Amino acid sequence: MENEDERLALCRYVWTLVSPNWNFDDATFERTAQAFKNPDYAAVVLYNYRWRIGLIEGESRYDRYEKQLAAQPVIGVPTVTLDAALDPFTPAGDGSSYRGYFTGPYRHRTIADVGHNLPQEAPTAFAQAVIDADHL
Repeated sequence: MENEDERLALCRYVWTLVSPNWNFDDATFERTAQAFKNPDYAAVVLYNYRWRIGLIEGESRYDRYEKQLAAQPVIGVPTVTLDAALDPFTPAGDGSSYRGYFTGPYRHRTIADVGHNLPQEAPTAFAQAVIDADHL
């Protein structure tokens, strides 16, 4: 997509698709849109999603880092994990798929009516999770 206006319009449209209940204002979008103005933005994003859903191979030069990241240590601090109920990229669950990474006190929550951008769409729930983790 060569035209910057078209790129920004597409990004705004994607925001409405992935976060259908988020009533973001123009100022919020414009702050983030600075990143969308990078001419490589679309190519980088498309590559990332194609790789993420397994349509293409990753860069083999990074394989050793992928292995290191996959062998991550367990986390022993109190933890609250959050799933956004309407996130089209990561379906909400009960937290069991990543529970094994946390050995300390643990809680999981699904936040209703929230899409892909949970911290901005539900800042109170996000902040409450941080506070609650401190009290586990």
